[in-house]
Amino acid sequence: MSYLVLARKWRPKRFAELVGQEHVVRALSNALDSGRVHHAYLFTGTRGVGKTTIARIFAKSLNCERGTGADPCGECETCQAIDAGRYIDLLEIDAASNTGVDNVRELIENAQYMPSRGRYKVYLIDEVHMLSKQAFNALLKTLEEPPEHVKFLFATTDPEKLLVTVLSRCLQFNLKRLDEDQISGQITKILGAEGIAVEPGAVRQLARAADGSLRDGLSLLDQAIAYTGANGDNALTDAALASMLGTVDRTRVGALLSALADGDGKALLDEVATLAEISPDWSGVLDALADALHRVQVKQLVPAIDVEANGVDVDVLAAALRPEVVQLWYQMALNGRRDLSLAPSARAGFEMSLLRMLAFRPAEGGAVAGDASAAARRTGPAAARAALEGASATKPARAPEPPPPRPAPVKPPVAQAPVPQAPVEPPPPRAEESKPAPAPATPPAAAAQTASPVDLDAATWPDFVAALDLRGPVKELAASAGFVGWSDGVLQLSLPPADDHLKAPFLVSQLATALAAPFGVQPQIRFGTAQVVAETLHARNERQRDERQAAAESAFLADPQVQRLMSQHGAKLVPDSIRHYEDQE
Repeated sequence: MSYLVLARKWRPKRFAELVGQEHVVRALSNALDSGRVHHAYLFTGTRGVGKTTIARIFAKSLNCERGTGADPCGECETCQAIDAGRYIDLLEIDAASNTGVDNVRELIENAQYMPSRGRYKVYLIDEVHMLSKQAFNALLKTLEEPPEHVKFLFATTDPEKLLVTVLSRCLQFNLKRLDEDQISGQITKILGAEGIAVEPGAVRQLARAADGSLRDGLSLLDQAIAYTGANGDNALTDAALASMLGTVDRTRVGALLSALADGDGKALLDEVATLAEISPDWSGVLDALADALHRVQVKQLVPAIDVEANGVDVDVLAAALRPEVVQLWYQMALNGRRDLSLAPSARAGFEMSLLRMLAFRPAEGGAVAGDASAAARRTGPAAARAALEGASATKPARAPEPPPPRPAPVKPPVAQAPVPQAPVEPPPPRAEESKPAPAPATPPAAAAQTASPVDLDAATWPDFVAALDLRGPVKELAASAGFVGWSDGVLQLSLPPADDHLKAPFLVSQLATALAAPFGVQPQIRFGTAQVVAETLHARNERQRDERQAAAESAFLADPQVQRLMSQHGAKLVPDSIRHYEDQE
C-alpha cells in the first residue's frame, strides 16, 4: 500500500494553483508570453514557500508540446513526465550533495549537447549557495553566455552566501513567507477535498505553527491526521491539535495577563501550575503572551483598528495597563523566549519571565476619578471592567467636588538666599461644618500649574537633581538633562542627542512622579530638539573632576622631593597615574 504525502499530492502544477507569490508569477508569465525569457533565474526565500515548485512549472511552460506559454497544458507527455519527475531534459541537482568543482565541470560539458526531447535543457540547482567557491568560478562563464538551448534555474534559502558575480548574472525573485490566512485557506481546501471534517480553531493552530511555510503546514496536517485518526467520521478538533502541538488555550494567556495586571502573584503561579499539567511548549506560551500584548498595544494606541480578542480580554487589559508597561512586558516576553534554553528548566525560565514582569509592574498615580483607564490603574482589570460596563449607562448628575487645597511650593535643596514660603492653608472644615462658598477666581489646580518652583533655573538645576532620591536609569536621565524652562505645568528640558535613548516613556513618567513633591504638582516633561545649552549634573561632575585632577597633578609636580627625583635621577611621570583622593575607586 502506497501513500503520497499531502505536500506532494497537492503540489501546484500550474501557476494559477500557486498560493501567494503573485509578484513572481506575473513576471514569469509576462516573460513566457512575450518570449523574453532570460537564461538564468534565481528564486530565494525561506523553506516551503514554492521555490522549486515555481521552477518546475517554469520548466514545464518552456517545454510544453503545445507551445511555450504561461499556462502549460498539463496533459502532454512532456508535462506529465515533468510532474512525475522523470523528464530527461530537466536536470534537478542538489547542490548540498554535489558541491565540488568536478560536478560543475560535468554539468558544463553536458550543457553543450542539444536537449533529447524538448526545446530547452533546464538545469534546476537547489540550495545553490552550497556550491564551493571553485565550483562557482567554473560555472561563471557558462552562466553568463550559455548555449541557446540551456536555461538555469537556481533556488536557495540563503542568497547572502552567493557570490556577487553570480547574482549579477541572474534575474532574482524573492518569494514571500505566506501569511496565516493563505495557509488556512489552502489547508481548508485540501481537507474538504480529502473529506475530513475540521474545527476552525484547529486550522488556525496549524497555520500558526506552519510559520509562513505551506509545506510545513501540510506536513503538520499529515501528522495531525495520523495523530487523531481523522477520517470521514472523526474530525480534527481544536483540543486534539493543541495536545499534539503543545499549544495552550488562549484564555489561559488572558488569565496570565489579568493576574499580572492585578499584581496577584499567587494567581499568576497558580495559572502556571495549571499549564504545567498539560506539559506545554513554554516557548510557545511566551510567543502567545507577546502576541496578546501586541494586540493590547494596538488597541491602546490605534483604537480605530478592530483587534481580534482570541481568548484575551483586550479592551479591559488596554484600559488596565499603561502603554509603556505593555512595551516593557513585550520585550521581556521576547527576551525570556531567547533565554529559555539557558534556564535550569523550561518551566523555571518561563516563571522567571513572568515574575520579572510582575517585579516591573510600577505603581500607578495621577488617575482621574470616573475614568475607566484610571480605575484600572488603581485596582486592575476588575475595576476596568466595571468602569467600561458603566460607561454606557446614563450617569446621574452629581454635585461638583470642592477643589483640593493648593500644596505649598517646596524649595529645592540649593544654596540660595531664603525665600518666603507661601502660608499653609488651614485644612478644610469637616462636612457637617462646611457651608457653600463662592468659586474662587482662579482654580487652585491651575494656580499650582502656573506657579514656578522656588529658585529653580539653569544654574541651580544640577544641585536640585543631585538632592533628588533617584535610582538607576531615571537618575541617569535627570543627571543628563539640562533645564530650559518651566511654565503652565510644563517642564522644558534639553538632552544631548547621544542620550536620546533615555527618553523612554516609563523613565520620563518616573521622573515626573519624583518631581511632583518638590514642584507641588506633577509636571508634564517635554524635551527640546536644540543642543544642550545649560550645564547638566553629569557635565558639572565631569568639569569638577577635571579641575580636581589638574590641581592634584600640579600639587604633585610642585613637591620638592618629586622635582629632585626628576632632575637628579631622571624620574618620569607615568601619564594618567595621579588621582585625586576623592576620585579613587
